[in-house]
Amino acid sequence: MANSKSASKRARQSPRRTLRNRSVTTNLRSLAKRHAAGDGKAERSRALVSALDKAAKRGIIHKNAANRRKARLNKVAAKASASQS
Repeated sequence: MANSKSASKRARQSPRRTLRNRSVTTNLRSLAKRHAAGDGKAERSRALVSALDKAAKRGIIHKNAANRRKARLNKVAAKASASQS
């Protein structure tokens, strides 16, 4: 049980925010899997990068984590385009 008003407010806010954040992170994982699986890479890549930036802006994932994931996506894309040409 919370001992102060601010702690009780945090206890009320936390489950709502956890659900919201969980849905965003689940969506990020789904987008990443779809990007890795199928064709139409340009649109999927753009959607994934946008979702990563939004999640980082909202504080759901860390800014450096979003940048690291985007760098890895770009690295894979560059490798794929180099092997095709």
